Amino acid sequence: MLKIELKPIGEQVAVVMGASSGIGRATALELSAAGAKVVVAGRGEEALNSLAHEIELAGGEAVVVVADVTRFEELENVAQVAIENFGRIDTWVHTAAAAMYATFEETTPDEFKRIVDVTLTGAAWGAMVALPHLKKSGGALIQVSSVEALVGIPYQSAYASAKHGMKAYLDVLRLELERAGAPVSVTNIMPTGINTPFFNNARTKIGVKPTPPPPIYQPHIVARAIVAAAQKPIPEIVVGGGGAAFAYAKRFAPRLADWLLKPTFQLQKTDEPKSQNAPDNLDAPNTRDARVEGDYSAQARGTSVWTWLETHPPAKKLVSVGALGLLLWAIKRRAA
Repeated sequence: MLKIELKPIGEQVAVVMGASSGIGRATALELSAAGAKVVVAGRGEEALNSLAHEIELAGGEAVVVVADVTRFEELENVAQVAIENFGRIDTWVHTAAAAMYATFEETTPDEFKRIVDVTLTGAAWGAMVALPHLKKSGGALIQVSSVEALVGIPYQSAYASAKHGMKAYLDVLRLELERAGAPVSVTNIMPTGINTPFFNNARTKIGVKPTPPPPIYQPHIVARAIVAAAQKPIPEIVVGGGGAAFAYAKRFAPRLADWLLKPTFQLQKTDEPKSQNAPDNLDAPNTRDARVEGDYSAQARGTSVWTWLETHPPAKKLVSVGALGLLLWAIKRRAA
């Protein structure tokens, strides 16, 4: 098996797609703080300029590129700008996505297609653009899907479908690159509910502003997982123990998982009325919300032991072996 060596963050050039707000913005800030030169890209020029200004004030270096992930030529331009300014690309991070809260039957064909185009096709096109550059001297392709790549949640049929699709092509791509001996790591980051403006920006047909079901985690936890994957190959990282629990339940006890998901119909609803005609970012950027954190900072957790273990594979293996040993000991003692 090819051993992939990734540069320290301080020596890297990183592209962040979907950097305007939320996880993408947090990731660009984390990468820059660790010394990387960053290219920040997305649809919202004003938000990207404010991000670049924040990075530069902190002593970092950032270049802004306005790009829509559903336009292949604009993704190609992002890569070209990175090469023109910094000479190479070491890490390509994709966080861009679109979502809507509605039952499947309330989702129109155009809405379903748009969500898949942005969330799945846009991510795949980004990978197509990034790979030739990453293969030149080795690098990391990191894409943020969701725990919904493993477990579909009510009201999010199109989004969950797109995230399932992301996991599928990333799994295939990882095997193909390994067989070809390409020095590129492929990481699928799968967050649970994260406190970002995502829930303000999503279209909703459930009558109220949506909210992530608990437990909710802060975006910097995802950003730090991305920084870890940019330095050492980790195929998959589930961010948040809550999401990991759902994923394991879905895999090993699907009926239990379905039962556990039933409360999410209500848990995803706030008491704040919101019309389906309210502004959203499905078709155009929401330039008014360029924050890292969303409206749930008071409830969001700032740490995740599970995510720490996911980004430290030797420690995770040790804990897993210890847990298995404890289980076997308990079974043996009970049998005696």
